[in-house]
Amino acid sequence: MATKTRYKGPRIKMKEKEVPHYFNYEDIYIYQGNILDVPHIKKSSVDLIITSPPYNVDISYNSHKDDSTYEDYLKFTEKWLEKCYDLANDAGRFCLNIPLDKNKGGQQSVCADITSIAKQIGWKYHSTIIWNEGNISRRTAWGSWLSASAPYVIAPVEVIVILYKNEWKKEKNEKENDITKQEFMDWTNGVWTFSGQSKKGAGGHPAAFPLELPRRCVKLFSFVGDTVFDPFLGSGSTLIAARLHNRKSIGVDIDKEYCDIAIERLRKEANIDQGNLF
Repeated sequence: MATKTRYKGPRIKMKEKEVPHYFNYEDIYIYQGNILDVPHIKKSSVDLIITSPPYNVDISYNSHKDDSTYEDYLKFTEKWLEKCYDLANDAGRFCLNIPLDKNKGGQQSVCADITSIAKQIGWKYHSTIIWNEGNISRRTAWGSWLSASAPYVIAPVEVIVILYKNEWKKEKNEKENDITKQEFMDWTNGVWTFSGQSKKGAGGHPAAFPLELPRRCVKLFSFVGDTVFDPFLGSGSTLIAARLHNRKSIGVDIDKEYCDIAIERLRKEANIDQGNLF
């Protein structure tokens, strides 16, 4: 079993009603709670959302039961997508990392279904990035072996659906780009190939995405100084990428231990000075 990481550092010492956040350092804010119930983030304040929600494939999270019926899963998805829509500004963008499909508990077209829900809410569709993790070795279900009777066709990839709120083109004004020519050329190719994140490397979180995913999304889809938001913070990869590339960031997670893991990773990987947290 992985060693549990708990944040032991100092907290901001103010009254609870004055400090609704769980953690704050400069332009980084973490809220511990259900994304549907966190009232402290201003509407229309977010430039870019990057997240990977629970996949509903019975992963052992601390504070979330990941085995709802598919119908209930989609109802929950609709609610949190609406919340994100309210928080995004008019030029807000959304990088949504989800499965292409799934076969646990029955074959389901996850990407198509969630994209359809997002569009019904008001999100506009831009494109889809295929993330090739190279995890074909995970495959265990073949259906009918060596037979046309009932074979299973399973793509060993995930997707990053790119959505936006009202206008795709963002006004630069005085803002700065920090993407290189080579990064732009490579990342506008809609197939990204890099490895997934190990549980150990994510402080024990069971389903973290690697830092490379939010790093690319942050640099490709936002300006320096923009506000980046992750409603399912997990081990904190989105906030780390935002910090390393000079973006403001907000994260929410229902689980206190995962918030602590994210804070610990921010300290170690994103140049957070633990002696200056007051």
